[in-house]
Amino acid sequence: MAMVEKTEIRINCDERIRNSVQKALKNNDGYCPCRLEKSDDTRCMCKEFREQKRGFCHCGLYEKIVYLED
Repeated sequence: MAMVEKTEIRINCDERIRNSVQKALKNNDGYCPCRLEKSDDTRCMCKEFREQKRGFCHCGLYEKIVYLED
């Protein structure tokens, strides 16, 4: 049986970071608080994160994990 690559998106488990970023998102109308520009590309989940293969988003709120499954 062939192994299949799976991707999972998780919210940061560090409550301090999570709360801080979520508050900043709320105060910034849902746009990435780390970016100056407000556009569809910087609306959370931002385009940069959607297109990256793995790792944390720029703000650290989300993490994309890739693993193999049979």
